[in-house]
Parts: sequence; structure tokens; C-alpha cells
Amino acid sequence: MTSNSAFGDIRTTGLAPLPGDRDTKTVAIRQAERTIEVASERTILDAALEQGISYPHGCRSGRCGSCKSRLLAGDVDLLPHTPFALPPDERAHGLILACRAVPLSDLQVSWLGKGEETADHPVRCFKARVVRLEDATHDIKRIRLAPGDGEPLMFTAGQYARLTVPGAPTRDYSMANVPSESELEFHVRRVPGGAASETIFAQLALGDEVEVHGPFGDAFLRERHTGPIAAIAGGSGLAPIKSIVATALANGLRQPIHLYFGVRMARDLYLTDYFRWAAAQFSNLSFTPVLLHETGEVPYRTGLVADAVAADFDDLDGWKAYMAGPPAMIDAAGPLLAARGLRRDDTHADVFFTPEAPG
Repeated sequence: MTSNSAFGDIRTTGLAPLPGDRDTKTVAIRQAERTIEVASERTILDAALEQGISYPHGCRSGRCGSCKSRLLAGDVDLLPHTPFALPPDERAHGLILACRAVPLSDLQVSWLGKGEETADHPVRCFKARVVRLEDATHDIKRIRLAPGDGEPLMFTAGQYARLTVPGAPTRDYSMANVPSESELEFHVRRVPGGAASETIFAQLALGDEVEVHGPFGDAFLRERHTGPIAAIAGGSGLAPIKSIVATALANGLRQPIHLYFGVRMARDLYLTDYFRWAAAQFSNLSFTPVLLHETGEVPYRTGLVADAVAADFDDLDGWKAYMAGPPAMIDAAGPLLAARGLRRDDTHADVFFTPEAPG
């Protein structure tokens, strides 16, 4: 294991087994009142989720801090993570990230209680039928699914589900609709050579059945929060951000909501008419598209979307930030927003990874 310059200092044991080590370790999770087995080189979070424990989490990549936990007993190897998610001083005081913690011994852990809302919905697995397909951009498709049993999926805005399309591997996609709607909306970006997205773009048709498993995720809307909201989306990360913003407005949240949508070029923008309409209807909503690589004359701001947010606001103390998009966007935004007073516990991130082809 080697260090990555984009991440903080990490312990690099190489995961070499010690004499007498077992292939699995036991992890006692205090809040769940359960002890689970974790296979060699698996993280605590992955094992907990696979065994049905609703462990708080968000990005699953060491970037958001949603799965921050206290190590009560035992030792772990921490995989690469950002210092924003887990600063060195917190690590020194016994905190870990469950999504990056590989047990080196039997453990006892306790996730951090934040005294705030939870998204405690029953996880379901069901068949849904494709009722709408629409090209949002040249490489993003909007898909609407109707549950086959007619029972809506209960979730909180910002969560995701695992979709299995016939002939393709399972992938995670965030819901883009308001939870009260009977149909589910997803935004799928085409990844060149990607086994799942290529199949969806080439073969998925109206009437096809898709398996839906969910909901999951901890980067959801906190409706008890009354301070301003920064909603930051990159590319198809607009899906959960759309759900969060639309739900907040539909449920009567009155605080300022600042939506920033970062894309590469103007042709990558979508749903701009919808959000302009929403901003005209709701005085507490502002909408700012930001183009990263556009060089011509455009009626939009340009550069990094994180820089746009940082340029607009000096003091983010008391705000909530919801972010969804590629790792580079999340990595850039976290430190910038923290430098302006945003608390780590008020940052909720959903990282959109691009799976390697063909898996």
C-alpha cells in the first residue's frame, strides 16, 4: 500500500498477517448490539452493511466523515482518506472512518452519535418497470421506474438505491425525485466501456424490468436544520441534489438554499429550465451553473464549482452543505468550505465514482 499525495498521513501496514492471525476478525458494534465477522482486507462498513446493519455512511471513500466512529478496543489499518474527513488529531484521539478501517484484530467500535435526524427506512428489494426514458444530455439519461407491486419506495431525499439491469452488473444510483412520488427517477451517466451504463444506454427500453434494492446512504436532507443550505452538484450528481432541493422546497423549508451545478461545458448542463423556474417560484432558492472547461462566451460562471461557492460566501458557520459529484469535486470543496467556517458535521457528501470497465 502506498501513500497518495491527495490524502493525509495514513498508517501503511500492508495488511501483512501476523503469526496466528485468523482470516476473519470479530467487530462488536455498540449501537447495533451485534458482533459481526469481517473477512480479511474488508472494511468495517462494508461488512456491516452486507450483514444488514444500518451503519451511518455517505461517500464510502474516506471523504465525507459520515461513518466516523470511535475505536473502543483493538487495532485497525486505515486506508487512504482526506484530512477533512478525519484530521490527524482526531485519529490520535481514537477516531476512525468505518469505510476505510480494516481490522487487524478483534474490535469494539461505536459510531458517533450526532443527535440529529436519521433515515431509518426498511430496505426493500423489488422489481420496477421502466416507464420513461429521456436523454438529458449527450451522456446522461433520465430514467423513471414504477414499482411492480405498486408500493412506493420509502426513502429520504439524498439517498440511493442499487439497480440491476438485465445483462449488466449492479450499480448504485441516487434517487432524483421527491420521496412522496410513486415513481423513482434516476440519472445515469454513460461511461465509455462501462458495463452497466453502456448496457443501459444501448438496451434499456420502456417496459423493461429493473431490480431495485434500497434505500441506502447518509448524505440525506436534514429537515430540522434551519440555517442556510449550500447544495453543490457535479454532473449526474445533480440527481440527489435535485431530490434534496425539491423536497426542501415542497416541505416548506424557508432558509436560503444556494444551488450550484458544476459541469465541464455548456452542453453538459441539464434541467436548467426547471431550476430557473423553481428559483422564480421560491424566493429562498438561487441557482448558479458553473462551467469548468468552457472557453467561449457563455452566460455562466466558469472555473471550479467549489471556487464559486467560496467566492460568494465568507462565513459558512451554521450552514449545511450537501455535495454530490466526482471525487475531485468533493476533495476540492471540502477544505475550501471548511476554511470558511463550515463544520465537518454539517457536510454531507455523496461521491460518484466511475467504475473501471468492464466491471
